[in-house]
Order: sequence, then C-alpha cells, then structure tokens
Amino acid sequence: MSAAKSSRNTGLGRAFDTLLPSDFDKSLLLDPNEKVQKVAIDLLEANKNQPRRNFDKESLKELSQSIKQHGILQPLIVTRVKGKDNYMIIAGERRWRAAKEAGLTSLPAIVRSAKTLEQLEIALVENVQRVDLSPLEQASSINKLHQQFNLTINIIAKRLGKATSTINNTARLIQLPESAQTALRENKITEGHARSILALKGHISKQQELLESIIRNHWSVRQAERFVTLFKSGEPNTDTKDIKKRMRTETPQTKKLSSQLSTPVKIRLTAHGGKLEIDFKSPEDLGRILKNLLGSKSK
Repeated sequence: MSAAKSSRNTGLGRAFDTLLPSDFDKSLLLDPNEKVQKVAIDLLEANKNQPRRNFDKESLKELSQSIKQHGILQPLIVTRVKGKDNYMIIAGERRWRAAKEAGLTSLPAIVRSAKTLEQLEIALVENVQRVDLSPLEQASSINKLHQQFNLTINIIAKRLGKATSTINNTARLIQLPESAQTALRENKITEGHARSILALKGHISKQQELLESIIRNHWSVRQAERFVTLFKSGEPNTDTKDIKKRMRTETPQTKKLSSQLSTPVKIRLTAHGGKLEIDFKSPEDLGRILKNLLGSKSK
C-alpha cells in the first residue's frame, strides 16, 4: 500500500509530506520507492516504550487471517538495536504479532537509523506548532507522532507546550466521517462543530444529519451542542424532526413578547426544562425592558 493511499484511507487530508518544511529531507519519510528489506520475524522485538499495552485477541486473530490470505500490505518501520543483530519495532507491532500467529517467518520492513527517526520526530513536532496548519493537518501530524514514534498524547502535549485535552481533541478529528472531514477542510464547519459531530460517534446517520443541519441552517457551535445534548437525553432512535422542533428558538409567544419589549426574545429548551433569553444592548436598554416587564406585571 502506498503512503498516499494510506493517507486517503485514514482521511488525513493533504498528502503528509506537504506538512513538512520545504527544506526538509523528504527521503526520511516512508516512500513507495523506499527500499524494503525482509527481516526474520525472530529478530524483531517490541518497543518497551510502546504506549499500547493491550492488543485485542479477536482483532489480532482477524488480522492474522487476513495476513495468511493477502500477506503484509504495509512494511514495518524498525531500527537496529545497538550492540545486537535484533531490530526494534517503531511502527507495526500489531502486524508483527498477527504475522507470528499466522506462522510467517519473515516480514517486510524499512530499517531506519535512530538519527533519522530523531530528525523526523523533531520535524513533526515543529510542524504541529505551525500557525498555518489546518485542524486536520495538525491531527495528522499528532497521529504520526503517536503511531509511528510510540509517543503518548501526554508526551506530545508536553513537547508542544499545550494542554493534554487540547492535543487529544485535535487528534480525535481524524475519527470524523469523511463527509465531515471534507466540510472542515473546506471551512464549511468549524473545529467546534466537528467536536459536536464526534460526540455522536457510533451514530453515523445522526452525525450526517447534524452535519447537514449545521451547513444548511448555519447553526452555531452552541446549537450543534444542543442537538447532541437533546439526542443523548432521549432514546438512541430519537426522531431528528422532534429534536429540531425542540431546538426552535422562536414560538408565537416569544414573537409576541419580542414585539412588546422591542427586543429579540428566544427560548432555549433543554433535556429538562429550558430558559428564556431576552437581549439588551446597554444598561439603559436593560432598565427599559425591566420597567416594561414590571409595569406589565403590575397591571
């Protein structure tokens, strides 16, 4: 599988090499024409710093069956262990484990020096910090650091000088449906909208409905969040039309009150109750509205 095809399959947006500086040595990257070696499976060993400790047995079994039928489609990234003939796995431990179960004796691998890996890791860290990267491009770089260098989100956050929650939220963007990734890439939705869509993970049809509603109705992030809240407060099969009805900000009553107070009045329904919002432009305008309300009450 080529690097470009892999990028498309994971929905990471632009080709990964465009995230690197123009003067960066792109020969350090995994390239379709890069030399692939066959390495004896017994000479490979897991990285002790691998953040993933548990591998799902059923998932490994399925991958093992696939490897028996199709072989290893993407080479492992390894580096030679100092003072030994062994190789430490940088990326591809899951494939290695499944291949052992499938009975393979050797695996395709690209051998990189520790210096090369360090150079690439530094370049990636620097690029996540670039101000001109889109959210999806940042997510791509963070994912590369996490997957290819076995760096935890906590470590990546420390190296970037950002909160772990911020890095985690950005990294999760690659889990967006392809349609939502395209919308985010084309600036039809914001990163805040994207997080609301991610909050509906596991409900594909609802994610698409929310995406279409955001674009068609020009929903704010707050409205998108309310959609998620209302959906999660009911049954999983909650009717979208009912949710949208409950999200209406205007009713005949609010329109009447808006006319009486000469200011916008909106209603915000939540899972339990709601609130009435009355806009005012200044302290004096607030005084006028309160006088109107209190005067109406006293009559």
